[in-house]
Amino acid sequence: MRAVIQRVSSASVVVNNKTISQIGWGFLVLLGIEDSDSREDIEWLSKKIVNLRIFNDALGVMNQSLLETKGEAMVVSQFTLHAATKKGNRPSYIRAAKPNIAIPLYEAFVHQMETDLGKQIGTGVFGADMKVTLINDGPVTIIIDTKNKDL
Repeated sequence: MRAVIQRVSSASVVVNNKTISQIGWGFLVLLGIEDSDSREDIEWLSKKIVNLRIFNDALGVMNQSLLETKGEAMVVSQFTLHAATKKGNRPSYIRAAKPNIAIPLYEAFVHQMETDLGKQIGTGVFGADMKVTLINDGPVTIIIDTKNKDL
């Protein structure tokens, strides 16, 4: 699993001119899933995200987590995070999981984040043409890949 975590002042998802989800201050998580992802990836990544200390404390130091600040979260599926761009100019998405694998993993990840965070989170619509709007706070953007935990 690959996630792009953006600290936001607000974020929303619109599908067919209808707002599907919106959050205030917290995290917008763009999530890419590949065939080899497992329950272990879901649990590790969710815990890493909710405990990621990238919110300012009273001294203005990034030292508080989403869990500690009681911020909101939204998870949006994004298969393009697994784009391979080594050859040519047209990205290949061969590493991105097909919907029959990705949808259950995406739903399990959302459920795990809700459990770890202790509240409901916003989501996009898997496979839909979504318009995602955000105000990146900072800006702070972190990339995490469960297959490369050293980054």
